[in-house]
Amino acid sequence: MRERIKRIAIALNAVILVAVFFVYREKWLQSIDNLLFDYGMKQAAEHRSDNIVVVTIDDESLQELGRFPWDRAVYAPFLDMLNQPGYEPKAIAFDVMFNEPSNPDSDAAFAEALSQYDNVILPVAGVTEGDFDNRTEASPDEYLKAFKLDRPIPELAEHAELANINRVVSPDSVIRQTWLKIQDQEGNVVPSLAYKAAQMAGADLSKYDGMTDPRGRFDDKVAAKNTITIDYQFTALDMEKTPVSFVRVLNGEIDPEYFKDAVVLVGFTAAGLSDDTGQDNGATPIQKHMSLVYVHANIVHQLLNGSSVSYADEWVVILGGLLLFALFIVLPWRLKNVYSILAFLAVVCGILYGQLQLYESSKIHVNVVNALLAVTLAYLVNVSLKSYLESSQKSFVTRQFGRYISPDLVKQIISKDIDIELGGNSKHITVLFLDIRGFTPLSEKLSPPELVDTLNTMFNMITQTTLNNRGTIDKFIGDAAMILFNAPLDVEEHERLAVKTAYEIQQGMNVIREQIREKYGCEVNVGIGINSGNVVVGNIGSYLRVDYTAIGDNVNIAARIESSTKPGQIMVSEAVYEKTKESFVYEDAGEKMFKGKSEAIRVYEVIKPAEAGASPVPAGKAI
Repeated sequence: MRERIKRIAIALNAVILVAVFFVYREKWLQSIDNLLFDYGMKQAAEHRSDNIVVVTIDDESLQELGRFPWDRAVYAPFLDMLNQPGYEPKAIAFDVMFNEPSNPDSDAAFAEALSQYDNVILPVAGVTEGDFDNRTEASPDEYLKAFKLDRPIPELAEHAELANINRVVSPDSVIRQTWLKIQDQEGNVVPSLAYKAAQMAGADLSKYDGMTDPRGRFDDKVAAKNTITIDYQFTALDMEKTPVSFVRVLNGEIDPEYFKDAVVLVGFTAAGLSDDTGQDNGATPIQKHMSLVYVHANIVHQLLNGSSVSYADEWVVILGGLLLFALFIVLPWRLKNVYSILAFLAVVCGILYGQLQLYESSKIHVNVVNALLAVTLAYLVNVSLKSYLESSQKSFVTRQFGRYISPDLVKQIISKDIDIELGGNSKHITVLFLDIRGFTPLSEKLSPPELVDTLNTMFNMITQTTLNNRGTIDKFIGDAAMILFNAPLDVEEHERLAVKTAYEIQQGMNVIREQIREKYGCEVNVGIGINSGNVVVGNIGSYLRVDYTAIGDNVNIAARIESSTKPGQIMVSEAVYEKTKESFVYEDAGEKMFKGKSEAIRVYEVIKPAEAGASPVPAGKAI
């Protein structure tokens, strides 16, 4: 049984390993890893922003300035207000497209204002060929190629800095990455809105040039150069400088110091408004619905602080997963189930907690989902197989021994995980044979039900007495029984316990004998013979029928001694006598020749237990 279970365990563990590797390659658990990643980022967020101001095109502005889009002439006084002495922001970045002509006079007024200032950024939208979800194939050594660029109208574009507002949307529709630069068909590189704004604010962005975020390969399409994971730190409610309404800036209601040396981002927050891509908000790791202008604000904050999110190397993740997988193949077999499940829960919680702490301290994300899957499957399979093996072993031991040995011995066999197999081994044990004398006359007088009931009464007493003394009922043979001591488990003083059992059986027979005499008028007695020595003991038989028994010359001697007893006698061999003469009073019965033996064997009759403090009776002297 054990070997078969081991083979099954090896096969199942191999299947699990292959299955987990396939799941890993196909990224079937990516959505779960994304949830852990998002949770870690949300927990690690510091909820603060640098000197960044968001000017919102909100409901208040719409109520005063009317339905959007507004007349572009309104942007001229807006820029004049922000750039007057005392304000002087580092950059003013619009997250509003101006790619279609409007009223010529208004466009001209806006262009005139743009020509007066060198800190204004207007957006560009890169269109990828035949791909409207911004998921296009690219090489880590190349910028994302845009089929065309939707630029501001020329009269505006020539007077402003241009930057792209393309966003990277994961398959689960969450904005986690961004392209810092894209490239048009002519090879012109266009930085992102946040990159350009941070650059104008004086940030050193050299560390990001050429950076390729490995997480950009989440759908095997986006792996472009200058792709990074956004390190979200705040929402609109967390900003150090509270977002202000466009119309309030236009009306000069904001303290100029509010904008001093700041990066100003202008974007939509009003309900129902949208930019040219059809959305004015998106899901992010720290907020389910975030206006896109705040996404840009988070990227600006990240670039100003020089932070980056990185991922554990693939080989580290695979190696760690294999080690944990191997650990939970071994642990369930080595530990008790209660301890192994505690170890399993501790490791799972430790992995999750460790991942969270690593991200919070170093902004390194480890994909632990596949490792957790491997650990969970390995644990469940192996603990289930172990439990099945233990259950089968327990059931087998109980079937084999439950009725014939003491419950304590059964528990020991099970707890020590002793493998009971077909076959035997040599062991020093004590063998007790008993035979009911007067059974034939009794069977002639009793009906079959009465005879069976009487036998059961005697054998119940014999069995209970044997089990109380840690003996093993080997077999009942008609009106006889064979009892073992020191098998299958070791029992201290097994010779003494065997003699004690024999004496108590004889005492128990006194009561039963009187009952039978009164009820049926028959006399019954028991003759008992005991010998100790080396025998072959174990499960002996065939795979169709197996019995736990003992065989060998010393078993035969015990049987021969029993056959020589008179009714009510207990006879033991010299080997048993030498071990028990301090505990029982004996009478030397002399040497006897037994069938099949070439030499006589000295035997002794048990008289009674020795009294405490009494000296043993010398062999050969009668009591």
